[in-house]
Amino acid sequence: MADKGKIVVTGGAGLVGQNLIPRLVEQGYGPIVTIDKHETNTATLVKLNPSVQVIKADLARRGPWQEAFTGAGTLVLNHAQIGALDEKPFLDNNVSATENVIAAAKANGIANVVHISSSVVNSIARDYYTETKKAQEKLAVASGLPTSVLRPTLMFGWFDRKHLGWLARFMQRTPVFPVPGDGQFLRQPLYVGDFCAIIASCIETPRPGQAFNISGRETLAYIDLIRAVKEASKSSTRIVFIPYRLFWLLLRTYALVDKDPPFTTRQLEALVIPETFEVIDWPATFGVRATPLQEALRQTFQHPVYSHVALDF
Repeated sequence: MADKGKIVVTGGAGLVGQNLIPRLVEQGYGPIVTIDKHETNTATLVKLNPSVQVIKADLARRGPWQEAFTGAGTLVLNHAQIGALDEKPFLDNNVSATENVIAAAKANGIANVVHISSSVVNSIARDYYTETKKAQEKLAVASGLPTSVLRPTLMFGWFDRKHLGWLARFMQRTPVFPVPGDGQFLRQPLYVGDFCAIIASCIETPRPGQAFNISGRETLAYIDLIRAVKEASKSSTRIVFIPYRLFWLLLRTYALVDKDPPFTTRQLEALVIPETFEVIDWPATFGVRATPLQEALRQTFQHPVYSHVALDF
């Protein structure tokens, strides 16, 4: 591994950041500075990674955090708003924050930017997340900085609070697990450990001007994925099917009492869209191993330490 110097990771307290940073530290990269605004999750990041400089700041507002870019060679542009009930948080965190981060990176001559985009930029879905992630990627590509773009599909792994991790925890708390419709909509889950290896490859070997669609290499029905999660998490819950419309109404009702729900009606609408994403030979392209789904699920839900750490919403 070559010495790549100082690395700045935005959104370091989220799913990708929490998985990426310990792996970069283990591989000898650094120094590493990460910036995130979530108070509880940044505290978790500090506890698990004492050698990393963690800055708690809102990237949508310019401030002293910009000084962290001084002397940095690589930026992993990773921050994103994933879920919310209205548009403003998406605009703040996916657009305004990105404009500020790019300004700081340009002012300090960052030589390599790895932008964590999303497969939703190629989706037919239309929602706040999709539209602002498209805008974020355009900002990164048009910045003039040497930028590679990675577009992952739905990810799972340690610290997953929104997707399969939340579903697994829900399975542990309830005797009945609901599945919308017939559960036959296709998914391409991507193990975040594999994705972090791809990011590290882009740090080690910059790929400016290139974009890659990074999909899970195994395509399966949602119901089969749920059954695999149930097995890996050793849950005894009973899976039941609920009509889509009733499931939607239940989510809508839940949102009346929880202003930041883990799963929203918009996410349900995106979940059932019948689409799959391009599968490229990313193991060969980036020189990484693709972890088989069952093995990845076991690593996720049976790790002696990380499987017991749940991030806040």
